[in-house]
Amino acid sequence: MFVKICGLSTTQDVEAAVRAGADAVGFVLTASPRRVSPEQARLLVAAVPEGVLTVAVFRDEPLDQVRRDAREAGVGAVQLHGDHPAPAFAELRDLGLTLVRATSAASAAGASCGDFGEDLLLLDSPVPGSGESWDWSALGEAPPSGRWMLAGGLAPANVAEAVALARPWGVDVSSGVEVRRGVKSPELIEEFLRQVRAADRG
Repeated sequence: MFVKICGLSTTQDVEAAVRAGADAVGFVLTASPRRVSPEQARLLVAAVPEGVLTVAVFRDEPLDQVRRDAREAGVGAVQLHGDHPAPAFAELRDLGLTLVRATSAASAAGASCGDFGEDLLLLDSPVPGSGESWDWSALGEAPPSGRWMLAGGLAPANVAEAVALARPWGVDVSSGVEVRRGVKSPELIEEFLRQVRAADRG
């Protein structure tokens, strides 16, 4: 199962996520307690080994800013939160990066990865980025098709249940592996990955 650890802001965070076996790491380039600058993101990207996807996360920024900041950060993927229409993804396609569409699961009934031209789909809680748990079971009844990630309120204590209920292709976590807002815990990152791998095998 694909695992993304998001909201990383230090090289120690990156090293912990990579050591635990994360498939992707995310850097927030939008308003957030976890925000980093494109210059900081570039330094963090440099600490990520080949084979681990690096993701710049944006929310409602103008596309010219997304384009500029993603290039400056040197990431391998761009994640767009918010009400971006399909043409937004088409406009960014020439960057040659993996494109991630992040949206609330509440508005994604019958969704499929690729509906907007994205490469990966992320379904978040009704209040995206809040870290609040929500009813994942509804997705399990009619899960999206393709490569989609479950997010929103996941933590080591509940990710196995969430995977069993929603049956996602991947999972994304940020606040659930923090000791306080914006500060990651290597131990929680490791435990999160351990729980995901165990649930995936099960």
